[in-house]
Amino acid sequence: MKLVAPLSACGDLAVAGGKGVNLGELVRNGFPVPDGFVVTTHAYDLIAQGHGIRAYFEQVELPDELREAIAGAYAELGGGPVAVRSSATAEDLPGAAFAGQQDTYLNVVGEQAVLDAVRRCWGSLWSERAVAYRARLAVEEVSIAVVVQRMVEADMAGVMFTADPVTGDRTQLVVDASSGLGEAVVSGLVTPDHYVISSDRTEFTPGRREVVIRGAADGGVTRETGATADERLPDEALKELARLGKEVAAHFGRPQDIEWAYAGGRVQLVQARPMTALPPPPVGKLNPIQRRISSILLEYLTERPYPIDMTTWLPYGPAGLMGRVAAAFGVRGVFEGFVREEDGVAYQIVPPSPRPTAGILTVPFRLLAKARRYDPARWTEDPRFRDYLAAVEELAARDPSGMPWPELVRVPRQALALVRPVADLRVDYLPGTGLALLRLLVAVKLLGRGKLFGDLLHGARTRTTDANQALERLAEVARRTGALDRDPRPAEFEEALRAFLAEYGHRETASPILVTTPTWADAPETVIDLVRVLAGRPPERKGGDDAMERLLRHPLLKARGRARMRRRVAAARAGIAFREDSHFFFMMPQPILRRSLLEMGRRLRGEGVLDRPEDVFHLRLPELESIADVATLPGADRERLRELVRARSAKREELSGVRLIDPAAVFPARETGDALVTGSPASGGVATGPVKVIREPAEFAKLESGDVLVCPYTNPSWTPLFQQAAAVVVDAGGAASHAAIVAREYGIPAVMGTGRGTAVLEDGRLVTVNGNTGHVTRAS
Repeated sequence: MKLVAPLSACGDLAVAGGKGVNLGELVRNGFPVPDGFVVTTHAYDLIAQGHGIRAYFEQVELPDELREAIAGAYAELGGGPVAVRSSATAEDLPGAAFAGQQDTYLNVVGEQAVLDAVRRCWGSLWSERAVAYRARLAVEEVSIAVVVQRMVEADMAGVMFTADPVTGDRTQLVVDASSGLGEAVVSGLVTPDHYVISSDRTEFTPGRREVVIRGAADGGVTRETGATADERLPDEALKELARLGKEVAAHFGRPQDIEWAYAGGRVQLVQARPMTALPPPPVGKLNPIQRRISSILLEYLTERPYPIDMTTWLPYGPAGLMGRVAAAFGVRGVFEGFVREEDGVAYQIVPPSPRPTAGILTVPFRLLAKARRYDPARWTEDPRFRDYLAAVEELAARDPSGMPWPELVRVPRQALALVRPVADLRVDYLPGTGLALLRLLVAVKLLGRGKLFGDLLHGARTRTTDANQALERLAEVARRTGALDRDPRPAEFEEALRAFLAEYGHRETASPILVTTPTWADAPETVIDLVRVLAGRPPERKGGDDAMERLLRHPLLKARGRARMRRRVAAARAGIAFREDSHFFFMMPQPILRRSLLEMGRRLRGEGVLDRPEDVFHLRLPELESIADVATLPGADRERLRELVRARSAKREELSGVRLIDPAAVFPARETGDALVTGSPASGGVATGPVKVIREPAEFAKLESGDVLVCPYTNPSWTPLFQQAAAVVVDAGGAASHAAIVAREYGIPAVMGTGRGTAVLEDGRLVTVNGNTGHVTRAS
């Protein structure tokens, strides 16, 4: 076991750490890297002996063998100034940069100083910030090597990103530079010169050189002020940097974060690591169809899908259903392959580009035939629907906790197979819905009452309105019994809550196309928060079916005409109910799927493969299906699965602040005038109230009566809040979304697809929401 190795020989992460391995790869491939060596992890292990206290390493006496090995390697470098850098085994990796978490020492001069710096690097593995960083990324086992490189006394130095770290543009390189050593740039002590290099131009923004760090003659560094502000990196150096950056990125196969130094007319690379938290590449200009589909995806993908989502509910659930329905009518690619993965983790929404097939030529005839044959008002009488409910009930009744592993691992596919009949039902009954809506729209427009069209659809009874009314009754029980202020809660309320969850508990709290987000039954506290909101003040009831009465008073409508119009309104409402209710029933297999996956997670945790049952979400369904029996899983397979989960968890954590797609690409900037934000008008009217930003179901209880609800997305489970809100403003979605329909039903103004409402509007700000124009302005 070598205690010291030259950089050129460093290729093993477990021996040389992330920084050492990356530098070794650069050296072996001819890139300009200062000479150096690595004090390997074997040296650290020899010293550590189970210790995890920083002070121990800084004071420990080195064995003669190790002292001589380090001293000899230092002498071979010439014994002059060196840079001593930590190189942890979990450092400079995709998903875990560990930037600045361990220590670096510059311009270290002399054998004893090098030995001291090595000890301090070891100790920095146990600094508070490094320990906290590892805990956040769930990194448990870690060791550390130390890189010692000949010091470059730089004229200028800095950092180069081979992709734009803000926009994610892979066609640009970004260089930050300043006078002296690069530590001033890396540590944020200066405003550096900033170069953005594209294929056809270079944009330059001068820095201010508040501080210049240089090596001191006797070791260590000095800080100077008052440097020449117009000093610039020479053009030939900038060109060489750009060439090297592109070649390094191409070699490693991904964008790189590179530290460099320029001295004596030569560029040298002193570090290279994968860029972390890099936004996905810009999607470019979207056409109207891509924008429409992307707005739906933003509303549905409320959080980053896990690998288990990508291989279960995402392709087979509502998104897959919509794709199959579109394909049945001659359009493919509507909801296929719209999430791109990187390192096994969902990384980017790719706006789909639907493409017509030859079958689209016969679509009008098939639509008309289905509309005549399948009446949306009678869809629940279809034998396929009754068979579907029976199959769901049968699979739901089986207890996954009592199943042997081979039986349990088959349940996800069985749950996913249940949903296909619902796609067939939608293919058959949606044409009747469309025809009913079209007939009503044409009729009211011919009568000059086109503005009544949306209001005429409000009377449809749906499972969503049923759920909202059931919540109101639950809130009434809470008010009457004082349940929300008592612990334990009264038996009457608990019984009512159990009945509610038995009927509606499969509703999603967040996304309908992910299996990893909990349902109401999984998170009953969400229901309690909704009850708390509704119990605060009984909802105001709207009076009568006013739109219908206004329509029927039209002077051209006689008795027969009024009867025909009632039938057309009823048919359109039945179509709306079918659209809503088929989604409601379509979600019923999701809890079955989720329960089976969590049961697998519990068993894998019991066998030491996972730390938590929910960690199973980081695995893909085929990976779970490949396990013959969890109790007899070979040790190598256990470690492989643990490493997969660890790496994907770290990558997901890295991307926690990175958006799947820039909302600005989906919701282009509009002329705002005096508006704070603008969006698509989705429910008419004007209302004024204080802003209340609600980002997730856990915050439901924050909403008070009369607030303007501002949220990143909505789905049917959010709509009870509309009973108390004065208006709703949503980052995603459009006029045809579930939320917009319910907002119109409750008669509150709604503005959808603002793209940035939650970022611009702050809690408490008094605003006016104009649902007719889509503008949100300061209240006068």
